[in-house]
Amino acid sequence: MSAQPHFRAGFVTFVGRPNVGKSTLMNALVGDKIAITSSKPQTTRMAIRGIVHRHEGQIIIVDTPGIHRPRTLLGQRLNDVVTHTLGEVDVIAMCIPATDPVGPGDRFIAESIREYHRATKIALVTKTDIASPSTIAQRLLEVNELGDWATIIPISGQTGEQLDIVVTEILAHLPESQPLYEADTTSEQSMETRMGELIREATLEGVSDELPHSIAVTIDEMIERDDGLLQVYANLWVERDSQKGIIIGHKGSKLKGIGSEARAGIEKLLGRRIHLAIHVKVSKEWQRDASKLDKLGL
Repeated sequence: MSAQPHFRAGFVTFVGRPNVGKSTLMNALVGDKIAITSSKPQTTRMAIRGIVHRHEGQIIIVDTPGIHRPRTLLGQRLNDVVTHTLGEVDVIAMCIPATDPVGPGDRFIAESIREYHRATKIALVTKTDIASPSTIAQRLLEVNELGDWATIIPISGQTGEQLDIVVTEILAHLPESQPLYEADTTSEQSMETRMGELIREATLEGVSDELPHSIAVTIDEMIERDDGLLQVYANLWVERDSQKGIIIGHKGSKLKGIGSEARAGIEKLLGRRIHLAIHVKVSKEWQRDASKLDKLGL
C-alpha cells in the first residue's frame, strides 16, 4: 500500500439517537452495505468498521450501538462498546435529523461526548431530503446551540447530498498516515457475520416491535453443492417459546418471508445463488447470561 504525500487515515464514529440515519450514512459513504438498517431502535450491536477510500486519504468508520440506559447484560456490553470506541476515534460526528426538533436525547448525547477530548466533534443534520428548507434552517440553529462543533453540515444519506463535503471535512481532521487497509477492502467484518446480520435485518423488519433485542443469529454451516449452489444453515435465537411462534408465524408464513428477504440480501452480497435454511431456536434469557452471550459472539 503506497500513500500520496500528506495522505491521511484515521477513525470516525457516528453517534445520535436511534433511527437518525447513522447506518444509512455509513453505507452511503463506503459505497457498500456494511451495516444493517432498520426502523427498530438499537439495531447495531457491534463496532462495525467500514472503510472509505479516497485519493487523499482513508476514513475508517466505526458504527457503534446507540448510547442508552442498559437493562440487561447485553445492554451493558453494548454501552461498553460505545465507550471504548469514543475514546479511540479521531472524529466524533453527531447525527441529528432535520425532521425532528432537538430534544433531551440529543442534549444528553451532546453532553456525553464532550468528555472525549481526543476527538474532533462535528455535527451532521441528516435526512434533509425529506425536510423543507425552513425546517433545515431551524434545525441548524438548534444544533449550533448543542455544542462547540468544528463544523455543521446538512446532509442526506439517501440521496448523497453533501456527502463529499463530509468526507473532505473528516479527512481534514485525521492524522497523516499510511493507508491502514488495502484499497479493495470495504469492511473488516467476516462474510459470515455480514450474512448473519442480513438475516437479523430481515427478521427485525418482519416481526413486531417487542423482539429486536431478543433476536440473535449464528451461521451454523455452509456447504458447497456439486451443482454450484451454496447451502447456508443459520440459527435464529430467541429467548422464549412465544417469540419463536411469532417469528415462525401461521404455518411458517412469517419465517418463509424472512428467509426470502434474507436470501435475496445474501445473494447480492456474495454475487451467487444460495439455499438458505433458518432454524429458530430458544435460549432462555440469553441477554442476561454471559456464557450464552459469548457463544453468540456478543
